[in-house]
Amino acid sequence: MQSYTSQDDLAAAVAELSRRDGRLGLLAARHGVPPLRRMEPGLASLLRIVTDQLISLKAAAAIWQRLEEGLPMGDANSLAAASEDRLRGFGLSGGKARSFRAIAQAVVSGTLDVQALRLLDDDTALKRLQSIHGIGPWTAQIYLLMALNRSDGWPAEDLALQLAVQDLYGLPGRPSPAAMRAMAEAWRPWRGAAAHLLWRHYRDLRGIAPD
Repeated sequence: MQSYTSQDDLAAAVAELSRRDGRLGLLAARHGVPPLRRMEPGLASLLRIVTDQLISLKAAAAIWQRLEEGLPMGDANSLAAASEDRLRGFGLSGGKARSFRAIAQAVVSGTLDVQALRLLDDDTALKRLQSIHGIGPWTAQIYLLMALNRSDGWPAEDLALQLAVQDLYGLPGRPSPAAMRAMAEAWRPWRGAAAHLLWRHYRDLRGIAPD
């Protein structure tokens, strides 16, 4: 159960990956060590990740701003009491509104102790998260990587990562999540550093300024 606690930790992981995989080494040489993406662990961060899923960053930011202005995003009781219609009024889809309510209700009931996740090993934390309606593999892995700062978080379902891998390795098509997981086995326990490198490569491919 290893974690990134600083930019230096990420730099050391990138150096190790560069030794293992020449193509990742090329990315590191081209772009440098990417910034360490971190979120404060807790209910609000988990819900922000749900908000971000499958929509543009700009759209997600706008929805999240409205949510923060209208509801206490760290208060599970208030969120559990909010109706689906009210949540949809902030711009959430019906599915995400139901996920918000399910997650908040799980916290209120004690089924999900978000703060205790940091004490669990990676596999147990992922299973605990994915046992809640609306939390799938992508959401759980992103929370593992960005909120718990685990070094081996690997969101294989992430579209940007898939497109970056396709370009970097000259693949004929976008790799499936299963293919992404198989490829990344060689990068354990530093798959999170590979994700950071590949996200930086994706931004470069799309002409998006470095974050």
